[in-house]
Amino acid sequence: MARIEFRNLGHAYAPNPSSDKDYALQPMNMTWEDGGAYALLGPSGCGKTTLLNIISGLLLPSQGQVLFDGRDMTNTATRGRNIAQVFQFPVLYDTMSVFDNLAFPLRNRKVPVTEVNKRVHEIAEILGLSQDLKLRASGLAADAKQKISLGRGLVRKDVSAILFDEPLTVIDPHLKWKLRRQLKQIHQQLKLTLIYVTHDQVEALTFADEVIVMTDGKIVQQGSPAALFEHPDHTFVGYFIGSPGMNFYPVQLNEDDTRISIGEHRVEVDPDILNQLKAVTGKISLGIRPEFIELAAPGSKGALEADILNVQHLGTCQLLIGNVAEQPVKAKINTNIEVSVGRHWLRMVRPETIFFCNDERIGR
Repeated sequence: MARIEFRNLGHAYAPNPSSDKDYALQPMNMTWEDGGAYALLGPSGCGKTTLLNIISGLLLPSQGQVLFDGRDMTNTATRGRNIAQVFQFPVLYDTMSVFDNLAFPLRNRKVPVTEVNKRVHEIAEILGLSQDLKLRASGLAADAKQKISLGRGLVRKDVSAILFDEPLTVIDPHLKWKLRRQLKQIHQQLKLTLIYVTHDQVEALTFADEVIVMTDGKIVQQGSPAALFEHPDHTFVGYFIGSPGMNFYPVQLNEDDTRISIGEHRVEVDPDILNQLKAVTGKISLGIRPEFIELAAPGSKGALEADILNVQHLGTCQLLIGNVAEQPVKAKINTNIEVSVGRHWLRMVRPETIFFCNDERIGR
């Protein structure tokens, strides 16, 4: 394993970039610690695969350095980086058996036969492939083939890191959870450095210890799944993490008042927070997650009048969809509360669940 570091690293596919929009990957500094389980999360085109290909050496960055354990590897070819990469579609040898596919990376490095046999059986056991070792790979289902592809990346003990580029895209939904759980167990057992690229927040949050959220070629926040949900630093994180994402409402500050205005509604705010808000420039919005909104009595303190347009029963909760002050609102409430389409009052549950956004940055 290796500690991977980016120093002032950025990439533009066109020469002479002059603005952020010219970069596929905006200049950054970051570190991937040895033995960590990371997920790169963001929408298609945000730069995730570009970043992964720079780590593996498939792409030379247009600026900055890539270091492995302090050694500059920026111009080192993929072979010299000792990286294993698992792609979106299975990469294997159809004419070989499952055993031979798993053994191939080890045999290619002249690993002794006894060690090859031991390691292949270990990985096959972890992935649930022990019964298939003698079978020809071409006759297996798509999920089994991707397991083999995963196994080919995991079978080597000496890799600097294993990179996963949306490896579960072709897997049936009911099998994804099982494979994610197996990857989590593999990380706990083998302590490998794993970097997992996905646009699916469920995959990222259930797999990784640290999630790196990306948009428009830049990293907007890195943290644990709990931190990203409870303490987003950027409006994109609030929107992208959670199902559904955070509600945002433009607010007006009222001079000589301890309240803010959301449309025609006034909401009490802690005086210290209000003073901080008055000191900033730019547009200010209030952010609140659907999980922290509840129904309230009409006209009660801190409640906002809402037009509920749809009620969806999700089993564990009800999702209310409507508008507050001409802005969309979504709220999750208990299933034991009877609610229908129409006019209701909603209240934010606790002050600590409310966030304020100055342009795109979020604070308490």
